[in-house]
Amino acid sequence: MTRRKLSVILPSYKSGKRLISVRNQLDEKLALHGIPYELVIIDDGSQDGSFEIATTLESQFNNVKAFELSRNFTSHYALFAGFTVVTGDCAIIIADDDQQPYQLFVDMYNEWEKKGNKIIFSYRTERNDPWLTKQIAILFYKVISYVSDFKYPPKGIDTYLIDREVINLLNEKIHPINTTTFTELLRMGFNPTYYPYIRGKSSASKSRWTIRKKIKLAKDWFFSTSSFPIKFITFLGVSTSFLSFCLILFYLYIKLFGNPDYWKVGVQGWISIVILISFFSGLILLSLGIIAEYIWRIYEEVKNRPGYIIKQRERKD
Repeated sequence: MTRRKLSVILPSYKSGKRLISVRNQLDEKLALHGIPYELVIIDDGSQDGSFEIATTLESQFNNVKAFELSRNFTSHYALFAGFTVVTGDCAIIIADDDQQPYQLFVDMYNEWEKKGNKIIFSYRTERNDPWLTKQIAILFYKVISYVSDFKYPPKGIDTYLIDREVINLLNEKIHPINTTTFTELLRMGFNPTYYPYIRGKSSASKSRWTIRKKIKLAKDWFFSTSSFPIKFITFLGVSTSFLSFCLILFYLYIKLFGNPDYWKVGVQGWISIVILISFFSGLILLSLGIIAEYIWRIYEEVKNRPGYIIKQRERKD
């Protein structure tokens, strides 16, 4: 039986010669198991010659395709771009840091081929990261699982395999703005399955995934999956209003019927007013800030700008 084609999407940002290593290791592993594949390299606005290496690989190997984005859009938008150009019956994403074992891709492909799973997520059973990085990641996934409609593995997911049907849905139905591929895939349903693996050690080189990018991703992930902040504002408003009403009744009772010496209420005039105004002003600013995040995302959506731009160029036959 002829095995179906696998598309491998590799987001590249300042990847350099790691691209060559990834292609060689991937080819060795997939060829050993007789899996036909294409490697789609999406250069995410690199300025170090990575795209030139990608085009060299494209000229050397018929199953390698290189595409270049017009600027750095970050990896999740590079993935959205990659799905628009793949031609395989299924697709998988891969990083250039060798933290994911290449046997994992073979196992996920076999799982898809045998059982027909539309979406397969791989999750980490261990994180070989610095202690602080590990704790922040674990806390993030706990929080995002609690406040969103979806449950994430406690140590996170960072790769997946999806069927052609799901690829088409991503391309035709999803507007890739202020969201992530993980979010949209979880939202689709299809009863995704989860495949465990042990992630390798982090690269010794300086991380290209900066704090600024991590914060941007966390915000997109949070606000695109959760209505918790809006619900929290409603709860906060009702709770503080009820508390304020109780305080009004309390002070009114003391004024009309109570003994001030017994209650020992010593806060006078302007002090209580300033405290209350400061408290509720802070709540109002917090609420407006959270609402503004959602309104800004609506504004970005209605502008209908593309989440990425792929540069046009002459390609080989």
